[in-house]
Amino acid sequence: MGRHAGILQGRAELTADGNAEASAGDRVVIRPVGADERAAWEPLWNGYLTFYEATLAPGTTDVTWARLHDRDEPMFLLGAYLDGRLVGIVHYLYHRSCWTVGNYCYLQDLFVKRGLRGGGIGRRLIGAVEQEARRAGASRVYWLTKEDNVAARGLYDQVAERSGFIQYRKIF
Repeated sequence: MGRHAGILQGRAELTADGNAEASAGDRVVIRPVGADERAAWEPLWNGYLTFYEATLAPGTTDVTWARLHDRDEPMFLLGAYLDGRLVGIVHYLYHRSCWTVGNYCYLQDLFVKRGLRGGGIGRRLIGAVEQEARRAGASRVYWLTKEDNVAARGLYDQVAERSGFIQYRKIF
């Protein structure tokens, strides 16, 4: 499987009166974030960590960045670009399952810059991951969110089915 299949561009939708309406999501270009774009990616990554009140061990961001660009890793990164600026990111990875022949695709992190949320960019990033997962032969895309992330859950309820499972974990 290749790192990514290509660039996904938005398109304007016609309104009821026939006029073209271009939201941020329609004007965005989704593409892999290049290894030379860490300075654009890191503020969004840090914004995501801040949103979830997460602190990482020293060096974790460096390892994450390296993995996202290592051809031998099953981890991937797409970015949403609006007028050439990186305004959203999605990290995803593939893993095996005992339940299906095809891998699962775990959409691990999704973040859109504040002020642009609700404009279709998150939906476009999820759609791009779904497209890549289908192309890679995955049997599903899934993700988690916090119960109190009401805004994101509003989108997720529109684009996917809630599994009904509850996550348990032990952190080491």
